Amino acid sequence: MTGNKYLRDMMYAAIFTGLMAVLGWISITLPILPAPITGQTLGVMLAGAILTPKQAGLSMATYIALGAAGLPVFQKGGAGIAYLTGPTGGFIIGFLVGAIVISLLKGNGKNPLRTGLACIVGGILAVYAIGIPWLCFEMTGSLFSLPQAVSTLAFIPGDIIKVCIASMIGVRVSKSLEYQMAA
Repeated sequence: MTGNKYLRDMMYAAIFTGLMAVLGWISITLPILPAPITGQTLGVMLAGAILTPKQAGLSMATYIALGAAGLPVFQKGGAGIAYLTGPTGGFIIGFLVGAIVISLLKGNGKNPLRTGLACIVGGILAVYAIGIPWLCFEMTGSLFSLPQAVSTLAFIPGDIIKVCIASMIGVRVSKSLEYQMAA
């Protein structure tokens, strides 16, 4: 049974690693924003809403490791250490923390409100808590820059939409997975 659990963990992690790479191609760059708008935060929220903490962490760690190793998985097919050490590197590292936080907070994953709140805490607050200071430091040399921090507020409306999508999908998939495991 442990072999099956290990295989299941690896399979789910691989699926969400691939999903993150695909969602990285959904990218809108606006000159007024310090970083592009991407679909990757939706992937983080879905991973946390659907997977166990171990699976969610493994999926994001694999995603980061593949990108760091040079595979084109980051935003618009980007790859390499430069993405992790550049202005958006903190957000990428935040994906790992965010997915695990969401998975820990969602409970059994059947309550859309609890899952939504978990997505807000992990998918927005945790990711931003790492990403914004990193971005500010890369852009200004200081861990906080009011103009840089304020400019990231433009991402909030889209992130709230992603929270709603991830909550609805996460709850449905969690219920379906539970039903399939029981059968």
